[in-house]
Amino acid sequence: MRYLIELYLKYRFWLIFIALEVVSLVSLVKFNRYQGSVYFTTANTVSGAWYSFTSSISSFFELRSENERLEHENEMLRKRLNDLRSGLKEDENTIDLLSEKNRDLRSYDFVGAHVVNATLNRANNVFTIDRGLDDGVKEMAGVVCSSGVVGVVFKASAHYAVVVPLINEKSMVSCKLDTTDYFGTMQWQMGRPDISYLNNIPRHAKVRVGMEVETNGFSDIFPEHIPIGKVERVEDSADGLSYSLAVKLYTDFSKLRNVSVIKNYARKERKELEMKVDTLLMDKE
Repeated sequence: MRYLIELYLKYRFWLIFIALEVVSLVSLVKFNRYQGSVYFTTANTVSGAWYSFTSSISSFFELRSENERLEHENEMLRKRLNDLRSGLKEDENTIDLLSEKNRDLRSYDFVGAHVVNATLNRANNVFTIDRGLDDGVKEMAGVVCSSGVVGVVFKASAHYAVVVPLINEKSMVSCKLDTTDYFGTMQWQMGRPDISYLNNIPRHAKVRVGMEVETNGFSDIFPEHIPIGKVERVEDSADGLSYSLAVKLYTDFSKLRNVSVIKNYARKERKELEMKVDTLLMDKE
């Protein structure tokens, strides 16, 4: 104990100086928006590079299971392609129906990325991917994988981006039941990483277990018909005025490695138009 006291007395001025520096830096970042943004971007770049390095090592040891998964997906795609070709031979109008259903996809492009870091056991889970502003990735861009919806880009630096996935209590995605026009909001509750809840479905809606849930295209983040999951349970909402559907998510976040970020070329036009309308309505009020 005596040696610690002597050490403190000898270096007390340096220790006080370092403590004050730390307090000053924390205050600067916390209470100044610009400095906080610079810190976040720099920290995101540095941590992203480290996560990318560690992810590449872990991915090396997971190549076998990853290849098996990709082969399974390729097999499913080949079957769907074969079914599509068979359908085209039987019905000449099939191609028109498919084009009409996926008409909105013409305004979208996709940027491939890899998940280099992820959390799964928190209320506000986040993922880090190895694509950023230099790759055309922007904030509030949708992120999907081969199974369906993953989440939304929250922050982006030059080469990395942080994604808020469906398994985050602050995540809210507008979606619908695929065979109906009823829509609601998908929101996760901390617990199982494979179950989320579709809320605000009216009680007169005919819902059943096994119905598929997909994006409804109401926002400029996701196009329509991107799969999300399948209804596992039908429950009453807290106020009893609507249904709350427990949805089994298609995306397995514990094994998620490859994703695609959606680039919406029509977003700017849509935003500008909606802002003009909002301004007009405010003026009339």
